[in-house]
Amino acid sequence: MATSPLKIMCVAGARPNFMKIKPVVDALESRGATVLIVHTGQHYDENMSDVFFRDLGMRTPDYRLAIAPGSSMQQSGEILAALEPIMASIRPSAVVVCGDVNSTMAAAIVASHLHIPVAHVEAGLRSRDWDMPEEVNRVIADALATWLFAPSSDAVENLRAEGVHEDRIVLAGNVMIDTLLSNVTRARQRDVVGRMGLSPRDYGLVTLHRPANVDDDDAFDHLVSLVNQAATRLPLVFPVHPRTAKRVTTDLFSSNVTLTEPLGYLDFLALQDSARVVLTDSGGIQEETTALGVPCLTLRDSTERPITITEGTNRLVGTDLTTVLAALDDILTSPQSPRSPALWDGHASDRIADSLLGALASGEWRHPTAVDGNAS
Repeated sequence: MATSPLKIMCVAGARPNFMKIKPVVDALESRGATVLIVHTGQHYDENMSDVFFRDLGMRTPDYRLAIAPGSSMQQSGEILAALEPIMASIRPSAVVVCGDVNSTMAAAIVASHLHIPVAHVEAGLRSRDWDMPEEVNRVIADALATWLFAPSSDAVENLRAEGVHEDRIVLAGNVMIDTLLSNVTRARQRDVVGRMGLSPRDYGLVTLHRPANVDDDDAFDHLVSLVNQAATRLPLVFPVHPRTAKRVTTDLFSSNVTLTEPLGYLDFLALQDSARVVLTDSGGIQEETTALGVPCLTLRDSTERPITITEGTNRLVGTDLTTVLAALDDILTSPQSPRSPALWDGHASDRIADSLLGALASGEWRHPTAVDGNAS
């Protein structure tokens, strides 16, 4: 295989980024590109950061910014200030960003100001909910990106509807599923289910971390009641996200809810794989459960991943107690049919690497403002 002298900077900073960036880094390096990994430190908890590097076999980042915890805008500002001198000094051929976290938006802004082309992996997802910081982040990243690598056909349609030129859009598939498929056998071998005294398909898994769900007193109290009611149907395991931990005490939950520290990637994947159902407000878990064929109840009123509903195992149920329990009862009493979208096949990162390196080598690309008449 021909080698490439191109230098690519990959920026990640939060748990979802690590699973997305790992296969892209591997695919780029296998084709001869020099890859520089920047870890912004946006997720500062060891259980949400370093453990994922170990589980995924990722090498030590070339740059670690160690951004302090703070509000979304505080973090974004610090990332902008810390990234600018690094990018300006290195002048990479391109910057790759993933997903919709603060690090994604900040890296896209810095690269754009320095006239460095941006590749946005997981482009085109839309929830239409502007109360979600992630929606703002992903829209800004898409507006600034030269290449938009969409995970699914609905994401492509979103970009087309916004006037993005076809030359910028690539339907690549889902890189999170690349990571999942390459690690699921290892995860199963860890026997975390047995170690926790659980039986496969005889428990549910819960995750909650969205600000709208855990930062508001009334919303969180309601979700505690919802989880306790769900636990009357089957045992629940609840790995507590650092954002949620400040509110959680053991006396809030029934004895049928097992609270744990945040889990590493492999252990959490194993728990998902053997669960009867997952209750979550996470976007990535909607995708992972679809790939695993595990029913998922999303405790939100909107989702940026509707394909996990139309072609997957996900149901958008909100937080109404009656609605959630009815959906849970249906899952527990009726056969479920696993489905998965096209190109969620473990090779999305290969398609991204081939497309990105091919475009850079040919020189046949332009910044978005030179391509799209209505680009911002």
